[in-house]
Amino acid sequence: MNPQQKLATEASAFRELLKHLDANKDVQNIDLMILADFCRNCLSKWYMAGAKDQGIEIDYDQAREAVYGMPYSEWKGNHQLAATPEQMAAFEARQAAQK
Repeated sequence: MNPQQKLATEASAFRELLKHLDANKDVQNIDLMILADFCRNCLSKWYMAGAKDQGIEIDYDQAREAVYGMPYSEWKGNHQLAATPEQMAAFEARQAAQK
């Protein structure tokens, strides 16, 4: 695989990940953090950093809109639930285990 093919393949995989997350809005960011130690907000930060590496300045809100497919405030209002005490306990346990 040449560098251009590798880049296109990676971009395709990222687009599929975003489509998968979009199709599974019921999976909360806290669940992703507990299970995989990353969430949609992490992807947004990585997207913003990747743009910066290319000499493109975008802000966090623009990066989140690229990942969430809509303004974050809209996604949050329509899809994000408050974390349950059980979710917070699991998240805190994961954080403690990583120290």
